[in-house]
Amino acid sequence: MAHCPDEFAARATGSNCERSDARFLRTTDRGRDAGPSAAPVVRKLTLLRTSGAADGPRVAPAALRMQEATSHDVSRRNSAQALTAECDVRYRRPMHLAFSPAEARVRDAIRAFLVDAMPPSSAIAEDGWIGGFSPEFSRRMGAAGWIGMTWPRAYGGGERSYVERAIVTEECLRAGAPTAAHWTGDRQIGPSLLAHGTEEQKREILPRIVRGELVFCLGMSEPGAGSDLAALKTRAVEDGDAFVVDGQKVWTSLASQADYCYLVARTDPDAPRHHGISELLVDMHLPGITVRPLVDMTGEHHFNEVFFENVRVPRRWLIGEKNRGWFQIASQLDYERAGMERLLSYAPLFRDLEAHLRATGRTRDPLVRQALARFHGELAVGRMFIYRIAWKLSRGIAPTAETALAKLYGTELEQRLARFAAEMLGDESLLTTGGGRLATRTARALLNAPGLTIRGGTVEILRNIVAQRGLGLPRE
Repeated sequence: MAHCPDEFAARATGSNCERSDARFLRTTDRGRDAGPSAAPVVRKLTLLRTSGAADGPRVAPAALRMQEATSHDVSRRNSAQALTAECDVRYRRPMHLAFSPAEARVRDAIRAFLVDAMPPSSAIAEDGWIGGFSPEFSRRMGAAGWIGMTWPRAYGGGERSYVERAIVTEECLRAGAPTAAHWTGDRQIGPSLLAHGTEEQKREILPRIVRGELVFCLGMSEPGAGSDLAALKTRAVEDGDAFVVDGQKVWTSLASQADYCYLVARTDPDAPRHHGISELLVDMHLPGITVRPLVDMTGEHHFNEVFFENVRVPRRWLIGEKNRGWFQIASQLDYERAGMERLLSYAPLFRDLEAHLRATGRTRDPLVRQALARFHGELAVGRMFIYRIAWKLSRGIAPTAETALAKLYGTELEQRLARFAAEMLGDESLLTTGGGRLATRTARALLNAPGLTIRGGTVEILRNIVAQRGLGLPRE
């Protein structure tokens, strides 16, 4: 994509019109054609009244004019002298929000791959990154180079950009691809190992993730430690060359199919809450591990509760430093929250709903058209959030506040989309079976929607992160 500066919105246009109370700025732009190398340009900002005073006509917000001040304006400028400002604005080229030729080729390639590799469509196309479990499809993704795209070639990766990876995940979500078998390993386990793992761990695990051979689950949430992860009680006691793990995890997606669990456990019970926590990679086939399914109210099973009873985990599977796990988790959660799946899980539903509304003539209603237009605009904004995060990651910038904002924005948007779909379909949207494919998918989305703003970080936690780390506001 085009370079994405921190002043993302300000660079979208060359002008800078600002609003202050009921007054509006009229911008006189000199040097517009001077080119990107031109010296800083001085723009005169003349404030126009909106009060309809006798010394000048009333100016509505929609009547902002880009024109040179003339002698006719002299008396008005004099009367508004206190509201006149001079500012220096450095000329910048307008930003072109488009993929580069190389990125466009990646998009075309993944689209062609999906046309060829997608299994027969299932009844549900949404949430393919959780519910679409197909090890065969994941292995095909790996063979085509779509897993571990940003990782070093030494471990099987493609050394591509984060923007290119975001393109691939976007297309997979739009297509409803069954990517659950490799999603967690690709999204956050691999990056965590690259950042904190030993060389032995990287060489043993990363190439297998890239090939789509391994399934991972995340052992984080507990019955008494969900959003407050620092309250976890699962213990890992060092005993010779192993850690002995005892405890319980809950809401563990894909634990029943996983090869490994990325486990967060307390290794020093006497340390402060945010210290004494470590991360372990646990083979899910070790003795002492019990997995029990949790069926949600849609009737689906991907959540589980996992019990660890005297499970001996070889010490070589300690990730990073002992007792420093909390600080390692922070970067891992950025990867979990920053993805397109927090915005486009319901993209197939929205696409098919819009087609249905058009086919049945519902779009003749201006309110329906307005709602569809609003969703298209909001999805475009969310998409830009996520591509901006990808741009920051590619430059080694930790986007903690941005990832929290993107997940907060995206999941609340998905909830509104589910409610809109139910409103459009009426009573039929309450039928989980027997109401037609679109109705079934809408009913499922409606039932699943409350969890969107809980899993991966509640909206309350995310708002605190945005306020404190993004806006610099105090904790109290």
